[in-house]
Amino acid sequence: DFVEGLKSHLSQPEGFVQIGGYLIGTWMLGWMPASYYSFTGGINWVHVAAQLLVQDCIQCLMHWGEHKISMWFYRMSHKPHHRFTNPRLFDAFDGSVVDTTCMIVIPLALTARIVPSNVWSYIAFGTLYANWLVLIHSEFAHPWDPLFRRLGFGTAADHHVHHRLFVFNYGHLFMYWDRVLGTYKDPKSLAGKHFNKGV
Repeated sequence: DFVEGLKSHLSQPEGFVQIGGYLIGTWMLGWMPASYYSFTGGINWVHVAAQLLVQDCIQCLMHWGEHKISMWFYRMSHKPHHRFTNPRLFDAFDGSVVDTTCMIVIPLALTARIVPSNVWSYIAFGTLYANWLVLIHSEFAHPWDPLFRRLGFGTAADHHVHHRLFVFNYGHLFMYWDRVLGTYKDPKSLAGKHFNKGV
């Protein structure tokens, strides 16, 4: 149900409160690297691509760690998000405060220190990143998914493999890290068996 999903999405403290608080707080308190306060120039797409890659690499490693380091830590942090074994669009930011800290806030803080950027590139990165996280939790296939899969970009089907089987596809935006870790599982091998129709 769309209305129920929207209400649930908007009421998650991990989304608007925690991530919004991090973004507003670091900006207003001057905790971002100096380049992030520059309004000079436009969007530097090389910086945006680097931010997406670095963020997803760190997020993938944190995600793998939440699953593998300690069962106690997994239950406390990431397991609440895994109650969605067949996720839908609105489930992207529904988890726990600890999970959001580990998988989004810490990678965001590290990415800002690794990739120099101006404010416009940071906004473009944040917009793409947040929307991509929502789209990979979608209960629908997207028209661009075949192209994304060929390029190694994460799709809803790739992420549904993770939500159903838990031990594959820790990456979110890119499947490169899973290929390096040996944890990639092609969703085509499970098509029609585990997922929402069309994913």
